[in-house]
Amino acid sequence: MINFKQQELIEEFFQTIKQAFPEVELINVTESPEDPNDLWVNVTAPEDEDREIAMIELAGDKTADMLLDYGYYILIMPCHSEFIKPKSPKLSVQRKTRKRKTKKNLAKLPIGRDSL
Repeated sequence: MINFKQQELIEEFFQTIKQAFPEVELINVTESPEDPNDLWVNVTAPEDEDREIAMIELAGDKTADMLLDYGYYILIMPCHSEFIKPKSPKLSVQRKTRKRKTKKNLAKLPIGRDSL
């Protein structure tokens, strides 16, 4: 769960990155699989590898500052477009739900020699 201060730091962190690298977009914020107290700010990676390295260096400096000043370990994680799952469009058609077989429903079934 992200608290108010973490949210504030994430927004400030992303804006710092966005000012230097306007092509970068925010994907989402997730907990680290290694430590749920660490947060990953997933962003799109710049197309140019040199710009990506520069972004990682800038983010590393900012991450160290936040860790020392506030005790929160927040990382920028660049993701390349081929690894980003596209959002699936919502279906407008509602699916019919199947009735579950319950004792009530089973009792209504014709059982006996006549039903065969």
